[in-house]
Amino acid sequence: MKFLRWAAFVLAGFASASTPAAEPRPERAEVLLRGATLYDGGGGEPKTADVALAGGKIVAVGNLATLSADRTIECRGLAVAPGFIDLHNHSDRPIVAPATRANVNFLTQGCTTIVTGNCGFGPIDVAAYYRQIDEAGAGTNVAHLIPHGDLRDAVFGKADRAPTSAELEKMLTLADRAMRDGAWGMSTGLIYVPGTYAKTAEIAAVARVVARHGGFYASHIRNEGRQLLEAVEEAIAIGREAGCPVHVSHFKASGRSSWGSLHVAVELIERERRRGARITADQYPYTASSTSLEATVLPAWSREGGRKGIEARLADPAQRAKIREAVEKSLDDKVRVQIAGYGPRHEYVGRSLDEIAEAEGRPAADVALEMESRGGARIVNFGMHEDDVILAMRLPWVATASDGSAKIPDGEQPHPRSFGTFTRKLGVYALKNRTLSTAQAVRSSSGLPADILGLKDRGYVRPGLAADVVVFDPATIADRATYDEPFRYSVGVRYVFVNGTAALFDGVPTGALAGRGLRHATPGR
Repeated sequence: MKFLRWAAFVLAGFASASTPAAEPRPERAEVLLRGATLYDGGGGEPKTADVALAGGKIVAVGNLATLSADRTIECRGLAVAPGFIDLHNHSDRPIVAPATRANVNFLTQGCTTIVTGNCGFGPIDVAAYYRQIDEAGAGTNVAHLIPHGDLRDAVFGKADRAPTSAELEKMLTLADRAMRDGAWGMSTGLIYVPGTYAKTAEIAAVARVVARHGGFYASHIRNEGRQLLEAVEEAIAIGREAGCPVHVSHFKASGRSSWGSLHVAVELIERERRRGARITADQYPYTASSTSLEATVLPAWSREGGRKGIEARLADPAQRAKIREAVEKSLDDKVRVQIAGYGPRHEYVGRSLDEIAEAEGRPAADVALEMESRGGARIVNFGMHEDDVILAMRLPWVATASDGSAKIPDGEQPHPRSFGTFTRKLGVYALKNRTLSTAQAVRSSSGLPADILGLKDRGYVRPGLAADVVVFDPATIADRATYDEPFRYSVGVRYVFVNGTAALFDGVPTGALAGRGLRHATPGR
């Protein structure tokens, strides 16, 4: 009998130690979302539940019929989900600029956190950048990555060479400081100057510093077309050498000749995942990408030294001829290259290189070279196949990410992804076309990116986590931005709470700047 009492005592103690205690039920909430269809970010089937917010936290989830609140929002027929997390955003400058820091075009998509420092570009003084955000406020939270390209540029410019031992040591020191100041990882842009000149060993050396602090490596890989597989293999090798998770940014196969090759890239990644490697990716739900014209058509060697280097080489007849040959070959694989922005001739905006060339009676390569000799242009490249987009979208390790930025209307005609990525994923691909379930679409926009980042207090609707929450109408959620009209806000997102503060209320932006810099806790802090 004594033995039985002792065993019961031990088992009871074990159970209490291994089972987390239930969150205490609050007496009152600031906001009560009542009767919603809840998608908690985990990817499972939705359920009907109430969600209570107070003190910037989610304080209760479930049947809260007896709970009183300062404000109750009836959500029957509406869906509640974790605030969406955009893993790949280029709002480094806009999020600290007065005109765009409210980040309304992402709030209207349901986003509550953006990740900056992508493609190797952004502030390298992470502490100062977070201070700017916290002092002025922002519409969304911001998590930052160390941008390898700008890190390299700060140490030895845009040179096409390897760093010296002293230069590499300085890069490692700056990376270490950035991680200690709260960066979540490191990014590369290996088609851009100067990142394109970095060898695998250099990148792995910096990534090892990131790994020591528990960060991850995100890459705009070296090639997304004919050499897609080699580029994916390089990313995997860097993660293996550095000992850190790998994340492939805007995962795609670009250019006619590469269509279908994404299947092989998927097999390659999944083989490594089966071996225990932590490899993930993100994508935007469009068949067009967008970047600079120079990064799209000019060979890497011609871009050394940045804009001044390009224009100097184009002024030399021999080098111009060599560059033209490479541009002509590149354009042969393109479907449509549309001008998004070009200062010297605004009438080019919205037209393709081929259309401009035909109207002016000259080859498209010559049009491109003229534009590059006069400051360059931004373009939208219609280079992907819908089948590849859908293939990536259905993968459980591929998150949703925009590759866009906080914007207000200007004289350009940019890619619509800055205004419609997340609502397009939900409205078109999940709810309309049934390409994937709504729960999967929500997870790819919330819980999955939180897991990839290592963000412990967001990404799910659970008691104790930060009150980053979106309420949307499944019947009306939709992207409205198009390639012809890219500045149209999404519809169907009814409420967005950022750290418990209403940033969007009944579909209307409130002007609240409740977002803050989210700092990664590392062993060095």
